[in-house]
Amino acid sequence: MELRQYESWRSDVLEVGVSGAEVRRASEWLETNLRERKVPQPLAERLALCLHEALANVITHGGASARAAPIEVVLEVKPGAGSIEASVTVSDAGRAFDPLSVPQKAPPRTLDEALPGGLGLAMIRRCADRLGYRHKEGRNHFTFGARWKAQAQPK
Repeated sequence: MELRQYESWRSDVLEVGVSGAEVRRASEWLETNLRERKVPQPLAERLALCLHEALANVITHGGASARAAPIEVVLEVKPGAGSIEASVTVSDAGRAFDPLSVPQKAPPRTLDEALPGGLGLAMIRRCADRLGYRHKEGRNHFTFGARWKAQAQPK
């Protein structure tokens, strides 16, 4: 991976509806763009999982306002100090919800303690190197990212 290919970065944006078919379309779009941007495969897989879970949460918990407006997915891949970061922002019109404010649960110790559901946010936290949230102009903007070491090519 050479750092020079990331010296100028751009955003890629996709709007999707609120349905299972649209989640699949968003996942395919993300995987294609991450591959084109040469994001390492293990990190691309983590970001795809995060996107799937984030969209599923919007569909399940966002309410009528989330279902009434398109969801925007933004991908950015840009260099930092010695590293490169790919970040995905999911923007929806659902009720305001800061996923970072939800306390992390201790994992169940036994099968009897385990409850179905509620694992999406835990998976996102485990898979992402960076998380961010803001609520602006009636929309939730949830960002997750993955970072890897840049390998500069000799000049």
